[in-house]
Amino acid sequence: MDASDDTLRLKLRQIIFGTETKAGRYFDLALIVCIVLSVSLVFLDTIDSVHSQYGDLIRIVEWFFTGIFTLEYLLRLYCSAQPVKYARSFYGVVDLLSILPSYLALVFPGANFTLVIRVLRLFRIFRVLKLLRYLSEGNILLRAMMQSSRKVFLFFFSVSLIVMVLSAVMYVVEGPEHGFTSMPKSIYWTIVTITTVGYGDITPQTTLGQAIAALTMLIGYSIIAIPTGILTAEISQEIVRKKDLRRCSNCLKMGHEVEALYCDKCGSELEKEL
Repeated sequence: MDASDDTLRLKLRQIIFGTETKAGRYFDLALIVCIVLSVSLVFLDTIDSVHSQYGDLIRIVEWFFTGIFTLEYLLRLYCSAQPVKYARSFYGVVDLLSILPSYLALVFPGANFTLVIRVLRLFRIFRVLKLLRYLSEGNILLRAMMQSSRKVFLFFFSVSLIVMVLSAVMYVVEGPEHGFTSMPKSIYWTIVTITTVGYGDITPQTTLGQAIAALTMLIGYSIIAIPTGILTAEISQEIVRKKDLRRCSNCLKMGHEVEALYCDKCGSELEKEL
């Protein structure tokens, strides 16, 4: 009995947690389809015309998907080599959160709209399509963002000071009679203008106010590319850090990958770093 139970767990583990077997790939693909359909139903149910006509059917289908996801979560706990570790992992927490809203909706009406958490489960597509090999490129971007965080914060702080000054000036120049009824309202207008969004719900009426608005727009165009430049520079540095300065003795090319054994240009063997 114990041997058959262990065999069943092993087979389920290969299907549910593995992507190497055909059954495992089919399982993950079917799961992704169910997740997409389930989230789509939640979105569609927010449309009044769809809800009034198909609301009951959507609830039935949603409970069907909830049953599938609940069974899948329990099977993962059952066949996992370390159930507690799985339950505490990122995917384990997301899997649990994806089924809880349906049961909470029985007690707290409206909680079922948090079912959109299920969309986070689409991260499993990285496993299905074997995209994990590209995560190293994502790590470069993450490290670049972390390295540039202080510069971006300083830029954001500087822009905040500019916004505060321009907001105070516009509040004084235009005043409540032209829509600038308070400093927060002026700050809102300045942010909308400096980011070149321009809703147009508040507009300066005086000549001086329009001149300040034009200056604000020019400032926005001047600074909007700065964060992109900071991040691009950090990404370039991160890419360079992954390369070494070994020179190919045949074609004299420099800047090879750290773990490279052969030149990527001519194929000659590279000398080992001392």
